[in-house]
Amino acid sequence: MKPLITLILLGVALVLFVSSAFTVDQTQQIFITEFGKPVRTINADPAKNEAGLHFKKPFIQQVNRIEKRILEWDGPAIEMPTRDKLYITVDNFARWRISNPQVYFKKLRDERGALSRLDDIIGSETRNVIAAHDLIEVIRSEKDRTPERDETLVVENTNLGTLPSIQYGRSVLNAQILKAAQPKVSIWGIELLDVRFKRINYKAGVIEKIYARMSSERLQIAERFRSEGAGEAAKILGRKERDLLSIESGAYRKEQEIKGEADAKATGIYAAAYNSSPVAADFYQFTKTLETYQKALNKDSTVILTSDSDLFRLFKRMGASAAPGAKGGE
Repeated sequence: MKPLITLILLGVALVLFVSSAFTVDQTQQIFITEFGKPVRTINADPAKNEAGLHFKKPFIQQVNRIEKRILEWDGPAIEMPTRDKLYITVDNFARWRISNPQVYFKKLRDERGALSRLDDIIGSETRNVIAAHDLIEVIRSEKDRTPERDETLVVENTNLGTLPSIQYGRSVLNAQILKAAQPKVSIWGIELLDVRFKRINYKAGVIEKIYARMSSERLQIAERFRSEGAGEAAKILGRKERDLLSIESGAYRKEQEIKGEADAKATGIYAAAYNSSPVAADFYQFTKTLETYQKALNKDSTVILTSDSDLFRLFKRMGASAAPGAKGGE
């Protein structure tokens, strides 16, 4: 009889031990509930390692295991507008952990409920932040990054060829989403650690608008270059015409100066030659008279001269010189 009682007692002790003992893993935090009411928390403090064997009241207390490690949230891609009215698809992710297991268990029960809440909160705050900034703020990671550009494309007093200024950048937008979402998820016993953009895609209509904007800007730059080139061409042609006229007038003036000097020298030479003796002067007068005949008379010319005309005197001399010759011939 005693061995049976001993065996029964051992069985009861084993059942009590099994129902009261439990192990805590390093990756878990435990809180004990008694009739559904939380009474104790184990391994919830990050500074303490309470992993190992623990005990609870058998049958009336329940062990609730909560993940202690950092968890991942990967939300769905959502279409949303930017401040400059361009629709984009934003896909972001976050890292979170359970900071208050009792509140978390009471309000959310499990990880699926927590992820659903994070979808709502982070998605809403992401939409608010994106709607408050232009597209370039979402694309650029930091405001201090200055892209390389051709300074010749920049036009004064216009935005042509100049990229919009960056006030925040994507890193600051991530921080704004995190700051706005943290207090809203803390009421569920969740600590939101980080939020980041994973992917940002343009919608088809946005891409067409961006291409149209780029094309329009390039056309404006090309037209500016054409107008500047036409202006420079007009200046060059004007300088060419002015220089050509200056060269031609200078050459004509030089030509007339040379001709004048040559005529003066020729006249001086002629004067010196024909004034050297009366015979030379008479020969000069004779040759000039012949030149006048050659220029003024031809076979169709009819000239009426008086007997005392200077032009007729050579004809009279020719007749006077021909008569003695005729007599001698006879």
